[in-house]
Amino acid sequence: MTLAPADVSGATAALTQAFGDAGLSEVLDTSTLTRALYTSDASLYRVVPQAVARPRTTTELAAAVTAAREAGVAITSRGSGTSCAGNSVGPGLVIDTRKLNAILDIDPDRRTALVEPGVVQAQLTKAAGAYGLLFGPDPSTFNRCTIGGMIGNNACGPRAMGYGKTADNVVGMELLTGTGELIKVGAAGSPLAGQAPGPTVQQLLALTGDNLAEIRTGFGRFDRQVSGYSLEHLLPENGGAVHRFLAGTEGTLGTMVQAEVRLVEAKPYQTMIVIGYPSMADAGDAAATVARHRPVAVEGLDRRIVDKALQSKGTSGVPDLPRGDGWLFVELADDDADRLADRARAVAEDVRADATDLFLIEDPAARAALWRIRADGAGLASVGLAKPAHAGWEDAAVPVESLGDYLREFEALLGRHRLHGLPYGHFGDGCIHIRIDFDLDRPSGVEDYRRFITEAAHLVASYGGSMSGEHGDGRARSRLLPIMYSEAQLRLFGQVKSIFDPAGLFNPGVLVDPEPITANLRIPQSIAAPLRRQYGHLTDQVHQCTGVGKCVADNSGTLAVMCPSYQATGDEKDSTRGRARVLQEMINGQLITDGFRSAEVHEALDLCLSCKGCARDCPTGIDMAAYKATVLDETYRGRIRPRSHYVLGWLPRWGRLITRFAPVARLTNLGMRLPGIRSMIKWTAGVDQRRSLPAFATTSAERRGVGGRRRAQLSAGTATATEHRPVAIWVDSFTAAFSESGALALAEVLRSAGYSPELLINDACCGLTWISTGQLDGARRQLRHALDVLHPVAADGIPIIGVEPSCLAVWRSDAGELLDDPRVTEVAGAVTTLAELLARTPDWSPPDLTGTTIVVQPHCHHASVIGWEADADLLSATGAAITTVGGCCGLAGNFGVERGHHEVSVKVAETELLPAVRKAGPEAVVLADGFSCRTQLAELADVRAISLPELLLGHR
Repeated sequence: MTLAPADVSGATAALTQAFGDAGLSEVLDTSTLTRALYTSDASLYRVVPQAVARPRTTTELAAAVTAAREAGVAITSRGSGTSCAGNSVGPGLVIDTRKLNAILDIDPDRRTALVEPGVVQAQLTKAAGAYGLLFGPDPSTFNRCTIGGMIGNNACGPRAMGYGKTADNVVGMELLTGTGELIKVGAAGSPLAGQAPGPTVQQLLALTGDNLAEIRTGFGRFDRQVSGYSLEHLLPENGGAVHRFLAGTEGTLGTMVQAEVRLVEAKPYQTMIVIGYPSMADAGDAAATVARHRPVAVEGLDRRIVDKALQSKGTSGVPDLPRGDGWLFVELADDDADRLADRARAVAEDVRADATDLFLIEDPAARAALWRIRADGAGLASVGLAKPAHAGWEDAAVPVESLGDYLREFEALLGRHRLHGLPYGHFGDGCIHIRIDFDLDRPSGVEDYRRFITEAAHLVASYGGSMSGEHGDGRARSRLLPIMYSEAQLRLFGQVKSIFDPAGLFNPGVLVDPEPITANLRIPQSIAAPLRRQYGHLTDQVHQCTGVGKCVADNSGTLAVMCPSYQATGDEKDSTRGRARVLQEMINGQLITDGFRSAEVHEALDLCLSCKGCARDCPTGIDMAAYKATVLDETYRGRIRPRSHYVLGWLPRWGRLITRFAPVARLTNLGMRLPGIRSMIKWTAGVDQRRSLPAFATTSAERRGVGGRRRAQLSAGTATATEHRPVAIWVDSFTAAFSESGALALAEVLRSAGYSPELLINDACCGLTWISTGQLDGARRQLRHALDVLHPVAADGIPIIGVEPSCLAVWRSDAGELLDDPRVTEVAGAVTTLAELLARTPDWSPPDLTGTTIVVQPHCHHASVIGWEADADLLSATGAAITTVGGCCGLAGNFGVERGHHEVSVKVAETELLPAVRKAGPEAVVLADGFSCRTQLAELADVRAISLPELLLGHR
């Protein structure tokens, strides 16, 4: 369904009126920003909705559906928007169900749960865990995908071999259809089972009775045949299970109001066998053999995906893998540990002859590390090739006995089209995921895409397979169904659709009367956009976001940083994915039309803390901090900037001026203590009046006039007899202006470790505040000057220790992106953290801190850019009880002090940091190397945090 602009305007007005009449004006959002956020899901498709509704109760959900029906507006239901086939985008009203997240009941005796559609899989499994139960289907997006979305797309996940598809786990369902009827269907005993079939169900079962032979021969041929409508569930021998039939109908027949789902008992013992093979096809050959041993999961993974994961995330916690270019991850679970061991040995014996090698992974942490790589498969596969790879041909499945042969023919098909892909997926079920490097931005790209997809469909059909083995057909595969189904079977689909949705309003363009697979492809729509031609690199970067939505997961209890503002607000516009979508629309120029100066763009970026968390945690490597800097730079190029950009953005410059002479620093500090002057300074700087102002350092002023490239200024401390190794301490602008004591503590630790530390006393600013405020020309000037100071030291082979993690991180990320200067690489290789240096100091050992409780807040740039592994190892070696906090402190440089950000800054601190500090109690040591982190803790919790050097010196 595609509407002309005049039709859209009229339909939107009718929809707005209908929502107003129903008292739902607050639920409906027709703003350009929100519509931009919902133009895409995790697929290749872009469809601009007329409006978005976010109902807060199931009553509001039903009223929203009724209002849209009365206005004649199409309806697309959406959970977390992780559909990879374009199932959750639509031209009319998109209903975001995530606020409908109540677990209404858990019945441990019947082992069922009654849930609203927005309940997240991980949320349900956690709640069921109190009874020793879990919800079996667990897609890689388990920590953000909703039960409603899983039912709509018949999701499976790695452990479907043990627990079945979502359809196998639906016990009952309540659905509001296109006729306006609210149907309740379910197994015997389900509270959602209706007393007697209503007219919709009666017509459906009658249609089934008239077509028994067609259904028996064409549907349910193998377990992963989920393309189209799964009519086999309606057969009399299958109990006429309408509730199971509705799973996988992709929102085309109605909107789910609530569902009852089956829970299963968690097995107490698990183990993993990783089996190596020369190729993925060889791994496919072995899948059927392994499947006979009744594993919970048999997952295939390409070496290139694992290599990309290790390259981007490091090797911490990831065990060595067997030789080979393809692996099977086999998970076994049992109630008996001895029986589990016997089963593992049996698997090993059965596959050993054809495997290159195999390892038994018994350590739970090592297994978890491997499953994390598998969970990030879609994102890693998207960036694991020389060119970006895309969804489009996802989730095809063949009978497992044919998997190896299918993979060989599929690889040959890729070769004929000069394409490349990284296969992975549920090999035990014959279901393959793959991302392919389609050239969609070439003039012939769309037609090349159509040709390949069509040939791929014929290939999978030739093996008796299914276009989709899970996650539905959506816009990506619905048009291909005639390759798989007969005309008579397709007519059945149309008849079912007419029974439930005679006006064709529910998810139009999907399954029945589908649009062409090339209609509404996102990337080709922006080929002619002026911004794309001018900013091609930025375009490629923002389109790396595949929409898999790891940024909208609940990251509490993990060490993830991304995305702190979304964790605080729960608003899609504050997620990494939401911001990427808005930037894509800015470049496209059709919906968001004012380029870099668009109000929608700045609203979406406003609460980005520039934490760099997405650069590590997003599997596709989105770096929203860098994109935000670019947007601000382009927005204000040649224009007057906000006052905060001149004050906070130039803070290192003001710090140098003020601290150059001690009397000036003292006078400034005195002025900042006077209420009237303090308020005026904050207003001028754009600082929230609730924030304090840090005092400028006065002790270093006398040292400012000392010349030379570098000079030791360290009389404090006791030198050791082994002191001989030179090391330079880079005193960054923040440390020099506000907290030079940190540099002196660092020097003392280095001296005790046998180093001869020297302070770099010439100003060498990394330009961080210029970067965060989008003054990139100024940042380049600062970096070039800093290179003049730091490069001679690096060229001498002397390690350079940074004090402030965010400044140190600039050399390992932004500097190389901003400057084309070979000196950057040398300096980046020389700069190091204290923990990294001490880790390679053979004659140094940490102090014994046994009995000490330490709460650690890794600076977000430290964790995301530099890596926290060396610090974690050092702290572990002290013997202290360590609690490491994920997320961000919320201050994040200039972000938390700026007007308009205070509330979110506090909420971010309250998501992880402050609760951890309170729980640890007043006797705990709080460790935070970041100046912002220590400031936030002092202001919000009245806690004095210390740096790592201070901890090692015993300054508690």
